[in-house]
Amino acid sequence: MIRKKNRYLRPRKLYEKTRIEEENKLKELYGLKNKKEIWKTDFKVNYFRRRAKALAKSSIEEQTTLFNKLKEIGLNVNSIADVLDLKIRNLLERRLPTIVYRKGLSKTVKEARQMVVHKRISINGNINNTPSYYVRVSEENGIRVKPPVQRVPKLDKEEVKE
Repeated sequence: MIRKKNRYLRPRKLYEKTRIEEENKLKELYGLKNKKEIWKTDFKVNYFRRRAKALAKSSIEEQTTLFNKLKEIGLNVNSIADVLDLKIRNLLERRLPTIVYRKGLSKTVKEARQMVVHKRISINGNINNTPSYYVRVSEENGIRVKPPVQRVPKLDKEEVKE
């Protein structure tokens, strides 16, 4: 069996009050399931920062490819300093439930998450049930809510004979 690498890092200090309070606020604000989702997002932000540091001394073409990828996700990035200034909130704003809520397709972020998980949200006609999906700018206008299915009540055998 092949062991996969973790896509997140646990906090070094387990019981740090300020970190816990901040994570609780983020969890409530963005309708996250657990704090592991915050840690995964933090890991991704740190990945972008490491890439920017590595590309600081490289050519402008290589830097622009990174900037274009981040702009495609919807992050306002024009220089390496902007990439280094990224916060967890910047990426959490681009998640599918947050965008569904911001577009007014649901009343709360948690309701938006439930709609995503229950396959009620489609992006350009494709159903997506992954709450951690980062919506691209080009896909933002293609988000639709699938209409609820009208169930036909079953008829009893006696009603069918009449």
